[in-house]
Amino acid sequence: MSAGSVRLSIESGVATVLFDRPAVRNAMTLAMYEELSQACQRIVRTPGLRVAVFRGAGGSFVAGTDIGEFVAFKDGSDGVAYERKIEVALAEIEALPIPTLAVVEGSAMGGGLMIATACDLRIASKHSRFGVPIARTSGNCLSIRNLARLERAFGLGATRRMLLLAEPLDAVEARQCGFVLDIADDDELNAKADAIVGRLHANAPLTIAATRELLRRLAGSAVPEDEDVIARVYGSRDFHEGVSAFVEKRAPHWAGS
Repeated sequence: MSAGSVRLSIESGVATVLFDRPAVRNAMTLAMYEELSQACQRIVRTPGLRVAVFRGAGGSFVAGTDIGEFVAFKDGSDGVAYERKIEVALAEIEALPIPTLAVVEGSAMGGGLMIATACDLRIASKHSRFGVPIARTSGNCLSIRNLARLERAFGLGATRRMLLLAEPLDAVEARQCGFVLDIADDDELNAKADAIVGRLHANAPLTIAATRELLRRLAGSAVPEDEDVIARVYGSRDFHEGVSAFVEKRAPHWAGS
């Protein structure tokens, strides 16, 4: 199976970050998260950019982290290290000096949903779905920072639905929550994205930068510690059972331990 890549292209003041592993709906490997971080660093170093667009290849955004990456996890410390690694990439998206737009086709699940949530604005195709189904798949948990991101973006009720019921939202429901700015047919999505990029490109860059930085500071204040909880979940029998069941394509047997 292809290892995939995260590719950055720059044209006319617009940076486009493409998640390219379409055979598995662009499921992210740990190497791809590193490439995402590198793409963000290159955007920061490139003068004259006005907008960054994040999108997936092959009709899907990002289906989440490839659960095969979890097979080698031995204990809770591996989970803590993984969540720290993901946080680096998400924080770098949020800290970019230019506005960000996620163009979501198909699935934005798990880590893919968090990437979209880290962006300022999102548009979606009519068939897009958004969720974090880990309570019925891998049996891991989100960091408290990611929970805070979801709660701010969707509200507490929808966040609980996605996580406790492992139930995704469709594009209309995501728009009703304010998460999605607009919905388009598949053949109109690119035109819709271009129109939003054009509006962002035309607005006062210092105003946009100041607004984004101050919102980022508000969002980052007073976040409690979470690594004890993360270590307990990733170190559990249930997490290893969830990963094994997913890889073996069978239903997991949860023990609560």
